Amino acid sequence: MQAPILVAGVGNIFLGDDGFGVEVVKRLGAETLPEWVRVVDFGIRSIHLAYELLDNKYATTILVDAAPRGGEPGTVYLIEPDLLPIETNGFPDAHGINPQAVFALLKSLGGAPGKVYIVGCEPARVQEGVGLSEPVARAVEEAVNLIVNIVGPAIKPTATRRHPG
Repeated sequence: MQAPILVAGVGNIFLGDDGFGVEVVKRLGAETLPEWVRVVDFGIRSIHLAYELLDNKYATTILVDAAPRGGEPGTVYLIEPDLLPIETNGFPDAHGINPQAVFALLKSLGGAPGKVYIVGCEPARVQEGVGLSEPVARAVEEAVNLIVNIVGPAIKPTATRRHPG
């Protein structure tokens, strides 16, 4: 058995492209992944994510989220965040998600996240409205493939990927 991996989709589906992480984990549900890879839609439940990580049961956590970095909308990023300078003062919004706040809460509770990656996508719009913009919707498959490649070394050779269609 490999070390457990958590793939956590985060974001608000009612704010356009902020729902990117939620859509990616929904799409990952169509993939055949090993039993030690857990895919969860946390949406805007930051405290739930912090408590899920508190048990220290995941060697790797992959957060999937919109990531405004000034690039072209639809650009997919693989980010390895620096978690060392996290401040532990403050409490995350129970209905919002901010990875720094989640990891600060986790640290204040005595937990550690293990290896963390963020698979992010440059949003085109983050305003009220349901549905991803065209460039961000096209980026979902790229993000799914990136995540499968990250966990790929952990996938047993007998595992097969299912493709919709």
